[in-house]
Amino acid sequence: MRRGTFRDETVDYAAVGATQAPDLMQYPPEKSVPAEESWRIGSGQARFESATESLLSWAPLRGAGLSLADIRPASGSGYAGVAYDSDGAPIAPSRRDAEQRFDAEGTPYVSAGATVHVTGRLSGYRADAELRVILAVEEPRRTAFALGTVGGSVVSGEELFLVEWRDNDEVWFTVRAFDRPVSTLYRLVPRFVRGRRRRLFRAYLTAVSPLFAS
Repeated sequence: MRRGTFRDETVDYAAVGATQAPDLMQYPPEKSVPAEESWRIGSGQARFESATESLLSWAPLRGAGLSLADIRPASGSGYAGVAYDSDGAPIAPSRRDAEQRFDAEGTPYVSAGATVHVTGRLSGYRADAELRVILAVEEPRRTAFALGTVGGSVVSGEELFLVEWRDNDEVWFTVRAFDRPVSTLYRLVPRFVRGRRRRLFRAYLTAVSPLFAS
């Protein structure tokens, strides 16, 4: 079911795609700390499309004060990421041959298989890691992508960003993640993992929905 140049061994953890598991919070990958938050950010098609645009142009990360460098889309075409249904069974991805898109500054949009180097500091927590987009989905009422750590981070794991336009016309933004401490400090003081994740979640939400800050 994998396509293109994506290889599971390029990330530094085994549970690729586990942020999509419905029981992530109850049964996270071994030695990992799970986290999940959902927020209503508006309603209607226009709000969904605006949030989708923000999501695919890396707004959550940029809005958190993180810098993106060396964004490298996957070579070749056809890989759509690893996905699972509501029962946790893998879904064979459909072929995606769309041309790579760019924002007004020429930065490549999120695309499955792409890699990016993220650096920065948020409320005293450092970020310096190579990440890979292990999933990218664009559907009429659902947009999502997931990032997996390749190396260099103080934690190892994955985070999923999801925007949904639900049947009741509400638009929701969800972030799910699991982090396994890598650095000695984070292994010795697990609360740092949770603190880092809480601050990231709040910064992501503020970036996608600026009204949250007020």
